[in-house]
Amino acid sequence: MATIFTKIANGEIPSYKVAESEDFYAFLDIAPLAKGHTLVIPKKVEDDYIFHLDEKTYDGLWAFARKVAVALKAAVPCKRVGVAVLGMEVPHTHIHLVPLQSEADLDFRKEKLSLPAEEMSAVADSINKEYEKLV
Repeated sequence: MATIFTKIANGEIPSYKVAESEDFYAFLDIAPLAKGHTLVIPKKVEDDYIFHLDEKTYDGLWAFARKVAVALKAAVPCKRVGVAVLGMEVPHTHIHLVPLQSEADLDFRKEKLSLPAEEMSAVADSINKEYEKLV
């Protein structure tokens, strides 16, 4: 059975798409730690543990995530883009890219933001415009 992330990448469930390639998909987290919090996933592999990925998918995922992170930093004012790979809540490998002002911004125990749909769309569009400059 397809994971929720596969359904998102296939367009069966709506998302705030940030970037897409043939093999990978990036979209905004709907319960973000910070404005612009993005999830990056492989489209064709649903394994829940990043180190189970074959080498080509693993390397490609990180290369795609790097471009998304560069675009994210250009679109959302922040000191850095933090990276986390947890994979416990959804059984599909995913990389969290989180705009940071401090290390405390990457604390998954803190209360998540609730941003209006218009703001989420605007952020996704801004990141996508920066991403498109890189590809």
